[in-house]
Amino acid sequence: MDTPDLVSDVEGFDWDEGNKEKNWIKHGVHWKESEEIFNDEPVYFLDQKHSVDEKRIRVHGTTSKGRLLAMIFTVRQQRVRVISVRDQNKKERVRYKAYINSLKDNHEKTKKT
Repeated sequence: MDTPDLVSDVEGFDWDEGNKEKNWIKHGVHWKESEEIFNDEPVYFLDQKHSVDEKRIRVHGTTSKGRLLAMIFTVRQQRVRVISVRDQNKKERVRYKAYINSLKDNHEKTKKT
């Protein structure tokens, strides 16, 4: 199954209050801000290592203010259940930006044909 298929029927978020607070204290990421990464070119990966009892998905994306975030979540009852969200590390930023640039390049090539 393609990872975006896992989130195609999602109808919102289901936040655990403890995770909201943990992500704010530990990573400085407000829960509202973290939800923004789904709005603009999110990149999904299945988190094989941690998908033992349920599928965990890693998504990289950009907030409305340009902040690059990485989130781990699962889908429960058609809602995103956030486990952790933080700033992307250097390696993740490089890969994410390269992917986004490749999308832009492909879009430009398509426009020319």
